[in-house]
Amino acid sequence: VFNNQALGGPGIVTDWVTATVASNGMGAQVWIQLKAVMLTVVWSGVVSLIAYKIVDLVIGLRVSEDEEREGLDITSHGETAYNK
Repeated sequence: VFNNQALGGPGIVTDWVTATVASNGMGAQVWIQLKAVMLTVVWSGVVSLIAYKIVDLVIGLRVSEDEEREGLDITSHGETAYNK
């Protein structure tokens, strides 16, 4: 979630370069855009953290040590990756 939202951030904030902020008096607009980008970053981070915690509580984030030892290709996908 965060990556999708963060990619557009620099472009939104640096619009002022092509809009000639200093001569057109659009500094207030750039400040509004910067605040909106920061709000989006914080919002995405909070929602991602909540989703992370829900997944951790419901199904867990790790497999068991036995499954790791046997190999995740076999235990998770039911096939071997390197023909052993």
